Amino acid sequence: MTALIVPGLPEARAANSPHAPAVSDARVSLTNRDFGELVRRASGHLADAGVARGDVVGLLLSNRVELVVAVFAAWRLGASVTPVNPALATPEVEFQTSDAGVRVLIVEPDADVAVRVPKISCDRLVEPRQGNEPDAVIVHGAEVALLIYTAGTTGRPKGVMTTHANIDAMTATFVEHFSFTETDHSLLVLPLFHANGVVLGTLSPLRAGGQATILGRFKPEAFFPAVEAHRPTYFSAVPAIYAMLTALPADVRPDTSSLRFGICGAAPMPADLIGRFERRFGVPIVEGYGLSETTTASAINPVDGLRKPGTVGPPLPGQRIRIVDADLRDVPSGQSGEVLIAGDVVMAGYLNRLEATADTIVDGWLRTGDIGRFDDDGYLQLVDRVKDMIIRGGENIYPKEIEAVIYSDTGVFEAAVIGRPHDILGEVPVAYLSFREGATTTVAHLDALLAAQLASVKRPVDVIVVDDVPKNPVGKIDKPTLRAMDAKTTAKA
Repeated sequence: MTALIVPGLPEARAANSPHAPAVSDARVSLTNRDFGELVRRASGHLADAGVARGDVVGLLLSNRVELVVAVFAAWRLGASVTPVNPALATPEVEFQTSDAGVRVLIVEPDADVAVRVPKISCDRLVEPRQGNEPDAVIVHGAEVALLIYTAGTTGRPKGVMTTHANIDAMTATFVEHFSFTETDHSLLVLPLFHANGVVLGTLSPLRAGGQATILGRFKPEAFFPAVEAHRPTYFSAVPAIYAMLTALPADVRPDTSSLRFGICGAAPMPADLIGRFERRFGVPIVEGYGLSETTTASAINPVDGLRKPGTVGPPLPGQRIRIVDADLRDVPSGQSGEVLIAGDVVMAGYLNRLEATADTIVDGWLRTGDIGRFDDDGYLQLVDRVKDMIIRGGENIYPKEIEAVIYSDTGVFEAAVIGRPHDILGEVPVAYLSFREGATTTVAHLDALLAAQLASVKRPVDVIVVDDVPKNPVGKIDKPTLRAMDAKTTAKA
């Protein structure tokens, strides 16, 4: 059995290079020795709260050092962690913590979180405690390390079971692909409730002996001052962030000489946007592709070598990608079909969702629901999405989750949520609906209902009442026709 590298990083780094930097944010900078000590201390507090092997620790935190400490502290006890988006509405937090079986929830200082699970302030987690710290357990590759929740097509998010073996394989691949060393320094601008922020932005540089600096909420005007202050070697972002950075005033001419590259994922990035960013700021952008279900990434353009804007690069080492037809048969080279992925980074499955897991992982191959094709150089180009997922500024949004909330109002007869193109965010959700005859429900009431039940990123920017939501010949709501109708209406506005 191959020994796992990532869970033991705090102690290994403290022993090998105690004074080297590990993780920092706007409030605190931790050396390897500091980091190892806080992880041990936090594991003691978690053990005092009853956390043991096989339990789940919830992390309802903004981007901060204590979140990273809590991840390793839970792993030290053999527990797994589920990061919770702090922007979620209370019912959404309640669902995730209940579905994941969270034993204890780590929250912000003085947070007032009305969910039925024991809570510990992140400040308390790193306070000195009496008694010896618990010994670290030996975790196994098949044990779940992370439960990343991804929106579900049935209206309920699903917990992606990412194992320790998945994380070890993914971080090893990133270290190899990007030639990470102890000199590499990640500037983390993506949220730590996403696999990208945790695995690529934090765990990978730590595995290589490097460091991570965690930024708070992204602000375009504050990004390049942070680059100049911290001198990172790379960062990972979504197209919306790159669009906002290229929209900065022309007199913004930062020193970006420390940056080796930037990474773009989560949604397709227009090739002209890549070119504008590279020409203006002198930083090469490598575009990649992956899912939470594949622990972060499965294909990425190389830093050195042929970079092809408009593609997401070739498959990463250790991963296999097939393009198949509706019967899961390989299509001829150059033709489009569904993207299937296999390798050591493919999730163990969806938590408590045996049927969804069986539908998604077929004979060891993960069905992505994305349509793509390989070009002559073996670079993957994404063509379309099988599902109706909306990607808003890098956030995956599934219409059925929003529709389920709308349908909870009995005055609604039919509802359909689609994505409307947006210059900065890529897409934004828009709801079309019809009311039942005699209903007294109003759009204002629905807006309030959505605000109470959903995170702001999921709320439709427009709720449009129509006499009849368009349907196809078999009576199903026709979203392609709806998108065309919305595009025509928007163009006239």
